[in-house]
Amino acid sequence: MLIWGWRTRIYVLAMTTFLCGRCGNPASHAVRKAVTKFTLFFIPLFPISVKYTAQCTFCGIENRIPKEDAVRLQAQEEQNQAQPQAAPGYPQQGLPQGLPQQGVQHPSGYQHPSQPQGFPQPGQQGQFPQQGQ
Repeated sequence: MLIWGWRTRIYVLAMTTFLCGRCGNPASHAVRKAVTKFTLFFIPLFPISVKYTAQCTFCGIENRIPKEDAVRLQAQEEQNQAQPQAAPGYPQQGLPQGLPQQGVQHPSGYQHPSQPQGFPQPGQQGQFPQQGQ
């Protein structure tokens, strides 16, 4: 007795934003690759078909796209990920010059920006303010 069949695996290649053809919203789209493989005794052997699709995350429509477009969108998304972009109105690197650094001064000179001011350092004696005083 031979057990054979096929299995489809879906791989998400990229998440990219463009204008949806159905709903008209500038929404994020999942660029996917669906590979169907022939299986023998539940072991995938060779691919039968490969399909590329883009699914809108707003309305849910899934459109079939050519392989060239899927590869281009994947490369474009990887290039955008490699170039970090700052939010509008914020500096891209570090703190602007002239602003004082915030944080608590440790005895060793190290400043930890996440430690709030006014609280005792780990390993030091101190009292916290009591409510109602």
